[in-house]
Amino acid sequence: MALPMASLVNDPARNLQSFRLFLKNSTEHQCMRELVERQLPAVIESIGKGKSTINILSVGGGSGEIDLEIISKVQAIYPGVTINNDVIEPSDGQIVKYKEHVAEKSNLENVKFTWHQETSYEYERRMNAEKKSKKWDLIHMVQMLYYVEDILATVQYFHSLLEAQAKLLIIHSSGTSGWEALWKKHGSSFPSDAICTYVSSADIKRVLDSAGLKYQLHELPSYFDITSCFIEGNKDGELLLDFLTQTCEFSKNAPPELKHQVMEELRKPECSEKRDGKVLFHNNLSLIVIEP
Repeated sequence: MALPMASLVNDPARNLQSFRLFLKNSTEHQCMRELVERQLPAVIESIGKGKSTINILSVGGGSGEIDLEIISKVQAIYPGVTINNDVIEPSDGQIVKYKEHVAEKSNLENVKFTWHQETSYEYERRMNAEKKSKKWDLIHMVQMLYYVEDILATVQYFHSLLEAQAKLLIIHSSGTSGWEALWKKHGSSFPSDAICTYVSSADIKRVLDSAGLKYQLHELPSYFDITSCFIEGNKDGELLLDFLTQTCEFSKNAPPELKHQVMEELRKPECSEKRDGKVLFHNNLSLIVIEP
């Protein structure tokens, strides 16, 4: 008998395992690296003008792969400058991985890392309690606005911490992705959780427009191989279905009708395409660049 469906965030180990499998099966980080390579130089060319130190704040830095790519690009534009890189990340496992990645990388002599194991809201509350409002030259949020209760309040708070020439970068699931199609149709059937809520860049754009914030929007194509999800009993496929639905052991615990509907939805052109015998989920990303 199927157990009641539970949110994936209630099982941190399985959540992290499914997320890492998603990264392995998707072009997510490759897409972000291309973004850093092509789009970032023009975005950050003014943030360090006349400065001997550049302050970067990573909100939800995860295991640090993309953070280190961003730092490398800042170093290329401002060689020799000192960089203070603060990281807000609630997951202990992700911070451990981040530190491992830092230890493996050379050319970080001029970079000082500080990790804050807390959520963005806990960071904001702590800064307010300590009456601190440190300003930053670059703040970036990569795939983390699913985990905040109030997107507008979160963006406005970190926007208030920007220096005059600074930028706030948001990389997030696009409104043109398969996530949008899957979650707008079936999200209400998945376990609701106060910690994690599906939003797309289209939702974020509406929030920014309502607040009158100036921004630029860039779309980034990406895909995610979900072929194994259609192989009954495949362990990787089950983990990836957990990730797609944010449901712990979805294959075992979802009502049969819901599972059938989700599997059908994942095959539709709004969600995926077939290429070379594989089912590739549309994992398109948006880059939003917000001005001070």
